[in-house]
Amino acid sequence: MLKSIAVMTSGGDSPGMNAAIRAVTRTALHQGVKVWGIRGGYHGMLDEDIFEMQSKDVSDIIQRGGTFLGTARCKRFATPEGRMLGYKNLVERGIQGLVVIGGDGSLRGASILSQETGIPIVGLPGTIDNDVWGSEYTIGCDTAANTIIDAINKLRDTASAHRRTIVLEVMGRNSGWLAMVSGISGGAEYILVPEEEYDIDEICEDMKRAYDAGKRYMMVVVAEGAGKGHEVGKAIAEKTGLDTRVSKLGHIQRGGSPTVIDRVNASRLGEHAALALISGLSDIVFGFDRGHVVSINLHDAVNNKKLLNPEFMRLARVLT
Repeated sequence: MLKSIAVMTSGGDSPGMNAAIRAVTRTALHQGVKVWGIRGGYHGMLDEDIFEMQSKDVSDIIQRGGTFLGTARCKRFATPEGRMLGYKNLVERGIQGLVVIGGDGSLRGASILSQETGIPIVGLPGTIDNDVWGSEYTIGCDTAANTIIDAINKLRDTASAHRRTIVLEVMGRNSGWLAMVSGISGGAEYILVPEEEYDIDEICEDMKRAYDAGKRYMMVVVAEGAGKGHEVGKAIAEKTGLDTRVSKLGHIQRGGSPTVIDRVNASRLGEHAALALISGLSDIVFGFDRGHVVSINLHDAVNNKKLLNPEFMRLARVLT
């Protein structure tokens, strides 16, 4: 049984990370285990920005977005020398295991660290893109999707008033999950994702027919990996002559108080991570499958690509 563990967040922040940190910390303390917090992700590990945490350190954070531990991307950790320095800094403090909360890149770094040093590591999927293989849910994806829905609802009002076409660019370089679920639930007429090819000329012809038939406005949701919003908007305006406007949500999608779903799910995952690590388990990621917490092999999670649910794609074609 491990007696001293650390927890960190890495990569892009996502709402619910604080809930996960809180759950890891308080679960470990309840088991009589010492808990360390690493500030600034892998940077903090290398720069020795590591401190022992008590229950009070995670008070008043569950409702906050972002991560109170901070996060960053660290090029030094990508080198064997950097990883060994980070490992040495953990060992010097008696840290026997590590919980890493982050997306694909962060978990990939954790997997390599575990392979090279043997330190037990448990990962939690923290990314708004919901693109970690093996889990149907990642921490922060629900809050981000609701942020997009709020924007769609507001944009619809002005689009309807002016008979405009609105192109909304959302995050998702390699995954169209955010665009797809927000587009479906927001009633978008077109949803463009990197997983599926589209013909802009065909879309424009379809738009013109719809407007000629009396359509008042159009909503197009595009994941950044499927095309830049301003380029899609420019093509639509030029090919259709329709009054077209483009909105890019940007980093507002990462912020905000986490939803109930993200708070509860992150807390459940955090508890499982702490108990598993303390018991000596390693090289696993905890995620969700049909509403149940499941363990996923860490190396499988980072070496496989999660596919966009084909049911979502079919539903989008039917409803749009």
